[in-house]
Amino acid sequence: MGVNQSVGFPPVTGPHLVGCGDVMEGQSLQGSFFRLFYPCQEAEETMEQPLWIPRYEYCSGLANYLQFNKHWGGLLFNLAVGSCRLPVSWNGPFKSKDSGYPLIIFSHGLGAFRTLYSAFCMELASRGFVVAVAEHRDQSAATTYFCKKAPEKNQTINESLEEEWIPYRQLGEGETEFHVRNPQAHQRVNECVRVLRILQDVTAGRTVLNILPGGLDLMTFKGSIDMSRVAVMGHSFGGTTAILTLAKETQFRCAVALDAWMFPLERGFYPKARGPVFFINAEKFQTVESINLMKKICTQHEQSKIITVLGSVHRSQTDFAFMTGSLISKFFSSQTRGSLDPYEGQQIVVQAMLAFLQKHLDLKEDYDQWNNLIEGIGPSLTPGAPHHLSSL
Repeated sequence: MGVNQSVGFPPVTGPHLVGCGDVMEGQSLQGSFFRLFYPCQEAEETMEQPLWIPRYEYCSGLANYLQFNKHWGGLLFNLAVGSCRLPVSWNGPFKSKDSGYPLIIFSHGLGAFRTLYSAFCMELASRGFVVAVAEHRDQSAATTYFCKKAPEKNQTINESLEEEWIPYRQLGEGETEFHVRNPQAHQRVNECVRVLRILQDVTAGRTVLNILPGGLDLMTFKGSIDMSRVAVMGHSFGGTTAILTLAKETQFRCAVALDAWMFPLERGFYPKARGPVFFINAEKFQTVESINLMKKICTQHEQSKIITVLGSVHRSQTDFAFMTGSLISKFFSSQTRGSLDPYEGQQIVVQAMLAFLQKHLDLKEDYDQWNNLIEGIGPSLTPGAPHHLSSL
């Protein structure tokens, strides 16, 4: 098996080429770290394609999260997918637009990080969205890091920074999961709002320093993000984050919650929930209780919807759905793949979310051709919950 064939990303279908780059703002834990996917110009020279897993530390972080031996699991993961690259232009030249592109801020799931939803993000960018994927520093990522000032003096700015890594936090003995995850959820919301504020500044032409060496030049984005058309999106714990973020920050006009993990939300939150929220669930993850919590939000906001993608599992909505090969299968149970073809599943979810985003961001596109998918009407879809979870 050739290692480059280990992840078969679906080709994008939109009219734009896609660029991506990383942004780190601030020299402390309270700063921000995110990946931008965006419409890109054709470059004069051949552009570098970024690694899917950006650094070896993320391989060992994934192994640790999955409770494999961190060293040997990290080596195996790196061997399987460490050389896989994304079919995008790394720091490619941004394609400016006077009217501005709509913005999506994306929140990753538990044990994930900023690159594991690249298939969705690349497709959305090809369709004319700017997508910012926050990498959360609440110890829910497989691992992450921030840069801080090193003690040595008289050095240039990049040399004077040192990395501090933040590992995934396993539950300690005697800890209840809710009391760990609920504060994490609220920190994640603050991090999503911070990304929004940074991109507001960038759009307005204010200087935002990207402290990463060779990082994306944010000045090229000036005036090209439509801050009146902003949505928040996330998967699993990120779906919860999206629901909470929509309630906290009114600049977000809607939320897309991919197989949201409702557990970390406090019960007192539901009367304060805002809509519209589009719940796109996999068939094999939710419970009767979690579906009922989603229904609470939907009864308050008639434009909020729940649909289920039949034949899909929780990880169907991540890049892991597109992994092939026996080596990588050692990391995952059969839960990585459902019975639905992953490329078909990706197409259904993307078309459904595009129809929803057009409706609630007032986009001038043709995505309303898929409005029936918002109602759960279409191949491999059912409205609401699957039959075995429909409560009486």
